[in-house]
Amino acid sequence: MIVHLVDGTYELFRHHYGMPAETRGTSRLGGVRGVVDSILFLLADGATHIGVATDHVIESFRNDLWPGYKSSQGMEPGIVAQFGPLEDALAALGVRLWAMTELEADDALASAAAVAAADPNVEQVQILSPDKDLAQCVRGERVVQVDRRRRAVIDEEGVIAKFGVSPASIPDWLALVGDSADGFPGLPGWGAKTAAAVLAVYGHIADIPDAPGQWQVSVRGAPKLAETLARGREAAELFLDLATLRIDPSLLGSVGELAWHGPTGEFPAVAAELGAPQLAVRAAAIARRRSGP
Repeated sequence: MIVHLVDGTYELFRHHYGMPAETRGTSRLGGVRGVVDSILFLLADGATHIGVATDHVIESFRNDLWPGYKSSQGMEPGIVAQFGPLEDALAALGVRLWAMTELEADDALASAAAVAAADPNVEQVQILSPDKDLAQCVRGERVVQVDRRRRAVIDEEGVIAKFGVSPASIPDWLALVGDSADGFPGLPGWGAKTAAAVLAVYGHIADIPDAPGQWQVSVRGAPKLAETLARGREAAELFLDLATLRIDPSLLGSVGELAWHGPTGEFPAVAAELGAPQLAVRAAAIARRRSGP
């Protein structure tokens, strides 16, 4: 079987902001309709085991670690208001849902991917999100990222080609380079290519020598970079902590929990509330086809 793990937060933003601006202003639940529609496309295409993670609360434990970490402050109220209805719609559709509070949606996806990858009955785990944080979860061709918008599958070789480091070094790479989407800056002077070149040799920040004369890699500005790292190791370790996804196996007891058995009886009313009763018709038709004659 193939396990599909969907970044519901990313999908909500994608569908909400994918609408024309004039439509966004008048469509209270347009993003939710788009996400549900995309899940139904997955199911119609043969997906059998699906889990969706959302950021029920945008803030997480990481905000306590770094005050500048991403938050709901400044977010468009119209999209913040859609998280609850999205979670209600997914639950009514019968999809396994993680609505995260203390941890983030990415942590839930990483946790589910780890559990699913350990199951010998799972052929492949597909994490449906282009989020660079999730690249750390990729393992060979067994756990991959899927960018549905670009129709691209990113395996371990793809991560290396894109970032210049293996998945295991992605948190270190983010710690050095920074992640503007998550709100932490990285270390001054450490750009993407430089960080990749150094980490390709050492793998992790903790293994990079303080003295550039000990480096086994030649990069421009090595003395300054080494000095910056030596003085900023405490900050780098904090950013590494922020970038490292938490694995909580208790979020998924077994892959069987991801099996889709059809919509619940509440889904037609939810679809009507979304202004798209045809979604319930489609869900019922998919379920009938699976149950056989």
